[in-house]
Amino acid sequence: MKVAHLTALLLCAASIGTAAAQSYPQRPVRLVVPYAPGGSADIAARLVSDAWSKSLGGTIVVENRAGAGGNIGVDAVAKAAADGYTIGLQTVSLAINPGLFPRMPYDTLKDLAPIGMVASSQHVLVVNNNVPARNLQELIAAARATPGKLTYGSAGNGSTFHMSAELFKSVANVSIVHVPYRGGGPALVDTIAGQVDMSFPVISAAQQHVQGGKLKALAVTGSKRAPQLPNVPTAAEAGLPGYAFETWFMVFAPAGTPRPVIDKLNAALNTALAAQATRERMLKEGFEPTPTTPEAARQRLEKEMPVWANLIRQRGITAE
Repeated sequence: MKVAHLTALLLCAASIGTAAAQSYPQRPVRLVVPYAPGGSADIAARLVSDAWSKSLGGTIVVENRAGAGGNIGVDAVAKAAADGYTIGLQTVSLAINPGLFPRMPYDTLKDLAPIGMVASSQHVLVVNNNVPARNLQELIAAARATPGKLTYGSAGNGSTFHMSAELFKSVANVSIVHVPYRGGGPALVDTIAGQVDMSFPVISAAQQHVQGGKLKALAVTGSKRAPQLPNVPTAAEAGLPGYAFETWFMVFAPAGTPRPVIDKLNAALNTALAAQATRERMLKEGFEPTPTTPEAARQRLEKEMPVWANLIRQRGITAE
């Protein structure tokens, strides 16, 4: 009798979840971006939100809640009602932050339910025109010849700019001084001005400055060349095999969100990403659409979290 009763309860719960998904959404869905407007995560969210709204049959409203390296906004999603009406979009920092912050306000794997991947974006190693290095090998040689002399600017401690540079330093076995800024924009401005020697911005931020001759691009950080900068080699092509870094963007809901609702959000997201107009807009801005299943998104998160925790520990990286 107990087994039969339990089975009945499970079937009832499943039917309620399915019914909820069929009528979902009945009101606007909040898509929380844990950074200020204008950054890569905000741009990615706004590029996809209109098409996603249409394929979902509702309205998705982007809401910016910045602070603590993205933790404030993600925590707001983790603690929201698990009904599909509050979801979030975060960068690879979703995998980085658990190893970076000694006290996290949420448990990444227990408190969040991945919906799917949105896109990935490469970074590019740029140097100002006063740096004599003409290619990556010459830059590495200069860094090894004078350890600690060269400097790089980042968007702040723990940012993707910072982590891509630290991974580069680890793989290339070089000593380059980190100069953190409050955002990627100021770091890029000071790279152009020669206040720092180099930076690792996302391609969308650096593209116009490279094409305008204000910066020299020595390598893109991904595993393949970027269509926005087709003449710039990958790090591997430029003589540094083993180095690859991409910022990815994942959407997620609070843990406990009914699976039929997750599936509906995922299917609508993938439909939006497959639309030609969406793809063209995203590629123009330096994003590569990457539709996945919820399971694939979770697997990527689980795989990368220990990798970043290990690098952070090895390099002695701190949030402040």
